[in-house]
Amino acid sequence: MIRELSSLFEYQFFTNALAAAVIANISCGIIGSYIVAKRMVFISGGITHASFGGIGIAYFLGLNPVLGAAVFSVLSALGIEWVSGKSNVREDSAIGILWSLGMAIGIIFTFLTPGYAPNLMSYLFGSILTVSKTDLWLIGALAVVLIIIFTRFYHLILFIAYDEEYARSHKAPVNTVKYILISLIAIAIVLNIRLVGIILVISFLTIPQSTANIFTKRFSRIIFLSIFFGIVGSTGGLLISYFYNIPSGATIIFVFVVIFGIAKLFKASQVKLSLKRQMKRL
Repeated sequence: MIRELSSLFEYQFFTNALAAAVIANISCGIIGSYIVAKRMVFISGGITHASFGGIGIAYFLGLNPVLGAAVFSVLSALGIEWVSGKSNVREDSAIGILWSLGMAIGIIFTFLTPGYAPNLMSYLFGSILTVSKTDLWLIGALAVVLIIIFTRFYHLILFIAYDEEYARSHKAPVNTVKYILISLIAIAIVLNIRLVGIILVISFLTIPQSTANIFTKRFSRIIFLSIFFGIVGSTGGLLISYFYNIPSGATIIFVFVVIFGIAKLFKASQVKLSLKRQMKRL
């Protein structure tokens, strides 16, 4: 067993996949904590599915699908943020419209693409085992950018996440920061599509963060615990998928959910034990 595990690291595809999982969980742990704190999970889901429109248009024009998805996702994210702040259209309605529009445009342009229809399975369900060096550099660059921004503007981001009105009352550039963060969310989603696909990418941005939130309410600790749970879940999921020959992306998400369930049970048992001790003292 140990020998087989050590032999895994001789394969380039596995070391790339493992590196991608670790780096991706750093960026997702950071930006995902903001998503969960700000309660933007539905918005992130809308951006995720809207990105499919960019993939379809890029295929039709003969461009890089990741570039198309990035442009379309950022524009969709900025559109959602603008509509929610400036328009009379409800935010959930705007998200639903962009969600449906992106998927529809993606399907139409993929169908109209001349020649053999491209295989979109890797974009819908991910393919972490085919991650390239370029993907690693892109994910790594995003992680560095997020670390710099969250370190430099931590308190401002914290106020916006938990008390936006307080930040506005102190004349903070709330709108500018929100536009920057929503754009970074869109880019994080696009770059992680290669790992687990459009359908599952939102899990990277929410499940480890929700697990971390079980143990702490402090924003900085949520970030670090999210990264920890994400790396543990991704590594475990990769190993399980290899030994049982099942899809890696789906397995990683399954492990995320199992860890969340175990954390919930552990916390509930701690609370019960604490109550019993208090009752004995009385």
